[in-house]
Amino acid sequence: MDCLFCSIIAGDIPSRRVADDQTGIAFLDVAPFQDGHTLVVPRRHVRDLLSNDGELARITPLVTKVSQLLVDRLGAQGINIVSNVGEVAGQSVFHLHVHLIPRYEAEPGFDAMRSRRPLRDPAEVLAQIQG
Repeated sequence: MDCLFCSIIAGDIPSRRVADDQTGIAFLDVAPFQDGHTLVVPRRHVRDLLSNDGELARITPLVTKVSQLLVDRLGAQGINIVSNVGEVAGQSVFHLHVHLIPRYEAEPGFDAMRSRRPLRDPAEVLAQIQG
């Protein structure tokens, strides 16, 4: 299997490691949106959030620990926690990972995720989700 993140976890590719534990590792993103933009990656290879078989729950303490580090050490006033699922959603490495993006008061918001098409009535959307 050729997986960039598996190679980083194995130590075959260098990374700027922020933290790690038995469940996963956290390292700085090579193309950050903000200073401190960090990826948290489970050690076990799973494709994405939809096929994660509990890995997301296992790395959640590491996500929390690193988020707190970004607030305490970088002075972030907030954190965007994002996991892209699928190519159309921006996933480029098909190994589950969570982006931690520090946010600062003086920076613009995270409106890039807002849909460009008109949104439907929320009641209609809820009914469709609930089946």
